[in-house]
Amino acid sequence: MDSSQTQNTSLQRLQNVEKTIVRVLELAGGVMDELASPTGPRKEFINNHCREFMQMIKDIQFTLRNEIKSACEYRPFEKCDYNSRISNEICFTKLEFVISQLDAMKQAIDQYHDTV
Repeated sequence: MDSSQTQNTSLQRLQNVEKTIVRVLELAGGVMDELASPTGPRKEFINNHCREFMQMIKDIQFTLRNEIKSACEYRPFEKCDYNSRISNEICFTKLEFVISQLDAMKQAIDQYHDTV
């Protein structure tokens, strides 16, 4: 397998991780919606979503560890960390956004409970 094929499949794996992260956030939102339900949360629904959430988190960690290891194998310059730093900054910005969204969801839930 040449390096362009390796990079292509690596990008595909990372795109799948990105899609999985979106699904993880959807699951977390679904659980929050269920917890905020006026009729009360359904235990089986929450259990299933939490189980799926945890499995996806493990899958994400596994894939990212493998991608980090393989990235080191074909990195063109041994001491070049520009790509890593840029990627970290992008991830940090994305995480800040996710945290702000989760904070907003928490505030909405808190406001809902205050009005009930």
